[in-house]
Amino acid sequence: MPRIVAVMFALCLLVGCAAQKSKGDLLDATLESYASTIRWGNFEDAAAFVDPETLKAHPLTSIDLERYRQMRISGYNAQPARPAGDNEVALVAEIVLTNNNTQSVRSVLDRQRWRYDEKAKRWWLVSGLPDITQH
Repeated sequence: MPRIVAVMFALCLLVGCAAQKSKGDLLDATLESYASTIRWGNFEDAAAFVDPETLKAHPLTSIDLERYRQMRISGYNAQPARPAGDNEVALVAEIVLTNNNTQSVRSVLDRQRWRYDEKAKRWWLVSGLPDITQH
């Protein structure tokens, strides 16, 4: 009987460990979700990925949101993330934008910096939302 209890305990530990995602798995899931949100042009939802400290320092204004609404995302191509310090990664994404009013197409480079928050067990975008005003 004690052997069955030990086996059951070991199985519970294995299931518990498998349920927890590694930092790398969380990063992959976060980057994929963020890319999908940006591809759909949903910048208001994308703001949920931004580090609260970054948002506090640089809040989204109604003008910012209106600029985002004037654009349609027609492409999002990100390079693989690379380490950029302790619990940080960086990546560059090319975002292809189409202006809804003029139908002009241009691309911007979004230099992203992500930080892992040990306490919250999640990745935050510390570089903020893409600057679509760059030329």
